[in-house]
Amino acid sequence: MAKSYDFEHAPGHLIRRAHQRAVAVFMEETAAFDVTPVQFAILNALIDDPGEDQVTLAARVAFDAATSGSVIGRLEAKGWVRRQPDVQDRRRKLIWVTPEGERVALSMKRAVARAQNRILSGLDDAERAQFVALLGKLVGEASESAQAD
Repeated sequence: MAKSYDFEHAPGHLIRRAHQRAVAVFMEETAAFDVTPVQFAILNALIDDPGEDQVTLAARVAFDAATSGSVIGRLEAKGWVRRQPDVQDRRRKLIWVTPEGERVALSMKRAVARAQNRILSGLDDAERAQFVALLGKLVGEASESAQAD
């Protein structure tokens, strides 16, 4: 019997390694834009739902609400988003993507598509579909159990 835990085949370890690879590939493909995957997700979420509040936006992109403020601050410094207080609750900040932010996000679509293809490059079409479906199921179950807690 082995003395150590077989972490190399543990799902958590493999998911972490896949995440590292996914981020590295994304950063390579989008290097010209100086953007992170979370920043890209926030920009796209705001294109779809402008004027979202920070807490709702963080939940939508599955990011920690406390940390999202600094990410939004970096996007704001680039001129890609703007924040303003909610007139009904001045503690709440509403966020919009700027025209420049939308232009940048839309111009990144090809680079992001290349990144997604590279991430799944070792899989055939059926495996890609199955892998994405299984990840969706895994993430969906994780979200449901977190909400139940």
